[in-house]
Amino acid sequence: MRHEPAVVARLRAAGSVFAEEEAALLTAEAADDAELAVLLERRTAGEPLEVVLGWALFRGLRIAVEPGVFVPRRRTELLAREAVRAASAGAVVVDLCCGTGAVAAAVLAAVPGAEVHAADVDPAATRCARRNLGGAAAVHTGDLYDALPASLRGRVGVLAANAPYVPTAAVGTMPREAREHEALVALDGGADGLDLHRRIASGAASWLAPGGRVMIETSRSQAAGTAALLRGAGLRTRIVHSSALDGTVALGRR
Repeated sequence: MRHEPAVVARLRAAGSVFAEEEAALLTAEAADDAELAVLLERRTAGEPLEVVLGWALFRGLRIAVEPGVFVPRRRTELLAREAVRAASAGAVVVDLCCGTGAVAAAVLAAVPGAEVHAADVDPAATRCARRNLGGAAAVHTGDLYDALPASLRGRVGVLAANAPYVPTAAVGTMPREAREHEALVALDGGADGLDLHRRIASGAASWLAPGGRVMIETSRSQAAGTAALLRGAGLRTRIVHSSALDGTVALGRR
């Protein structure tokens, strides 16, 4: 079973576009042939590679991934990059809709002394985030700002949000891995995909410190709409895009 070409062939037959890379990762992760067979069976049955491995690589960090929790995408590294750039020692940083806590983990790794909080409405996500963040960040469960301690109001220097932005009608067209193995609450952004962005924008100013920044991951086609929501909340806005990461972030500053 550890003969890698055989593993590659199984993955390719199951439709994997990156069969060689996946075979190498699965083979390295498995302790023996029996475990490799189990991992391979799970992957070819459609489980996301990161869930099968138990981790995802994010800005050089191994982020634990648990079943049902949104898998951090490479494009979200742009959101993390902007959060790191805007943060400083002593600043309050919030990773809203945190999922695994990948953005919070990236900030902790790059900005010593930042006061980091992570929040998500899904208890499975916050359980996974606590695993990734340990005691280095406070993790809160609740609906957007309702999850945050009142003591943070008016003190947040960086508010980073990877809220769901897939329009409801488009969820069914997402890859099977996402549709069947990630929580709907982490995918569905409402009729136009911007329902959560509206709520984040409308409440941001009251949570941000003077000069504080809010940044929301969005799609290239939705970026103007997300930025308009931030402007409507009285924030100065700009949009950043990375072709290398295929990521887009709308930013607002109080």
